[in-house]
Amino acid sequence: MALHVMEEANRCLGCKKPRCQEGCPIHTNIPEVIRLLKANKLNEAGWMLFENNPLTTVCSLVCNHEKQCEGHCIQGIKSTPVHFSIIENYISTTYANQMTKGPAPSNGRKAAVIGAGPSGLTIAIILARYGYQVTIFDSRDKIGGVMRYGIPDFRLPDSVLDDIAYRHLELKGIQFRPNTRIGGAITIDDLFRDGYQSVFVGAGLWQPRSLKIKGESLGNVTFAINYLASPGAFRLGDNIVVIGSGNSAMDCARTAIRQGARFVTVVNRGDKISASQYEASYAKLEGVEFLMMKSPVEIREDGVILADSEIGEDGKAHPVAGTEKLYPCTGVIVAASQTFETNTVSTAKGIETERGLLAVDEDGHTSRPGVFAAGDAASGARNVVVAVAAAKRVAEAMHAYMQSLPMPETTDYPDVPVINRIQSSVLTEQVIG
Repeated sequence: MALHVMEEANRCLGCKKPRCQEGCPIHTNIPEVIRLLKANKLNEAGWMLFENNPLTTVCSLVCNHEKQCEGHCIQGIKSTPVHFSIIENYISTTYANQMTKGPAPSNGRKAAVIGAGPSGLTIAIILARYGYQVTIFDSRDKIGGVMRYGIPDFRLPDSVLDDIAYRHLELKGIQFRPNTRIGGAITIDDLFRDGYQSVFVGAGLWQPRSLKIKGESLGNVTFAINYLASPGAFRLGDNIVVIGSGNSAMDCARTAIRQGARFVTVVNRGDKISASQYEASYAKLEGVEFLMMKSPVEIREDGVILADSEIGEDGKAHPVAGTEKLYPCTGVIVAASQTFETNTVSTAKGIETERGLLAVDEDGHTSRPGVFAAGDAASGARNVVVAVAAAKRVAEAMHAYMQSLPMPETTDYPDVPVINRIQSSVLTEQVIG
């Protein structure tokens, strides 16, 4: 592994105007990282990666490298691009073991983060570096958001996220409150009441987007986000149709194969697959079939009715009347994207939305002072590195906002001696008894 990494590193030309860095949404200084590695300064290279991108171990595995860093590598014009994903993964996972530093000194201010996905984790880590006391609230039992519950383990092992929970949260003193949905028993207003000076909303897109066709409520149908969260809970048979062509559709198809399905078919309305070329090629390699230019019309217990597609004047694919046919299958997975659950903000005052998402400016300010947002909740579904890049800007805006506020006041109450509390408890027991 190390030899292969060094071979890739030695292929880097160290361009003065690195196209690879320009192609990276978070502008990782790739030539410098590689230079440090080649100079036997692995720890310095690792420090640079994590300072720039707290989720570098994740991005090294799930980024769309072919369209980002590697897709812009000048070596790829005439030959094979330098595979920085391999280099980044080696450096970040090796250096992660050195990350044992404790929390920064407290600056006396508190910040709340709603959602433990890529944007929420990035915000929490950066604010903790400034000394803020950060609490992350999430409706799930573990951190990761869509990274854990929407990306299969064969693409992103849970162990990577567990290591982030330890290195970045536990060691940095970041509090994590699991199984807590903000917008229910606890609202954003309650967070401000309890002394949080700023609130970040990074809740993911957990509400499936339906096709609005007959049959989506049948027992042999599910949505991609639900299926990927716990594929073993579903019984969809051995002949499965996946409707959609994004990375989630590829993840569902490949997961279904691993769950024992003998036949898996991806159905796409258009003639182009929106998933990355790598993910689509892996799906084909594993036996997934593709039906292009087919529009789903109806779902039945015994299959899916598909019609031929045609591209209309609006540039979208539409079904051609009279071409409907039944394609037998035992189960259907609808992978037509997701939308934001609005309960989080509907219970708070003064937060505006646009087209089902939070309305924000370029620095993540919402219409309510002190409330910020980024990631899927503000921009719709994006990949991990884009969410991290946006969250970095918002973290700095939150820092500037909280520094402009007066220090929070504290109310001191006289301490009740422990012995008195014990005697009071005993007296109460005697009276009740």
